[in-house]
Amino acid sequence: MSFRGTMINPDRFHVSQIKFYIILAPIVVFMALPIVFILFHSVKPIDELMLFPPRFTTQRPTADNFVMLARFAERAAQPATVYLFNTLWVTAATIFASLAMSVSAGYVLSKREFRGREMLFKANQISLMFVPIAVAIPRYLVIANLGLLDTAWVHILPLLAMPVGLFLVKQFIDQIPDALVEAARIDGASDYFIVRKIIVPLVKPAMATLFILSFQMSWNATEPSAMFIEREALRTFAFFASNLVDRSVGSLAGVGVAAAAGVLMFIPNFIVFIKMQSGVMNTMAHSGIK
Repeated sequence: MSFRGTMINPDRFHVSQIKFYIILAPIVVFMALPIVFILFHSVKPIDELMLFPPRFTTQRPTADNFVMLARFAERAAQPATVYLFNTLWVTAATIFASLAMSVSAGYVLSKREFRGREMLFKANQISLMFVPIAVAIPRYLVIANLGLLDTAWVHILPLLAMPVGLFLVKQFIDQIPDALVEAARIDGASDYFIVRKIIVPLVKPAMATLFILSFQMSWNATEPSAMFIEREALRTFAFFASNLVDRSVGSLAGVGVAAAAGVLMFIPNFIVFIKMQSGVMNTMAHSGIK
């Protein structure tokens, strides 16, 4: 199919696409510069790390920064694998629970009629204004009163309430025809069945975005380990890496350790985003139901 000599969504490269490549290529390069800098920064020797003004690339790449990071890790109270294992299972549990909660709450707020529905959704929108540090003290008081201090639950429960995730999922569910849901109810389907068989397949783009947000919050979270945990065996890898950097501050090796730790924390986030990017693009486009 073509329009005035331009192919629309061609299966293969077409000369009409060149103008798009000319526009997009510089943007791609510009957006990739921070990623390239982080990678180069992690393999710079100490003398290049201390250069001013800083150099973008490195002339003598080395793995010394990662070796020094491993040496600092050997002095930790627990092996690095303990922190990594804690992070992996906490992140998996947080993602699963936050997806289930956001989709379920989005379905109820979108397709069920009950008193106070609009007020609850407005409260969710208002909560978007508050950054985590603004509610740190109330969060601590709630966790302390529930008796959850120094337990693994403090890594998961505070991250389950995701106002932006609920907002995205509800907006997608709003586009699902009410007639489709009503037909399922007439056939005897329960709310659980409707959510699992109808809602979830139709809101996968929003769930992909929510997956990324949940992963980033859980993988990068240091506050639970610092504020609510005393036992070292319950702390996560993000806190472990941050603590290593703090302990190395003041030494010449500290800059290199910080660069290596930054890359280790960044790479999983980058991989997850690349895997889920198609869903994110669909969410940003806010595609409707055809």
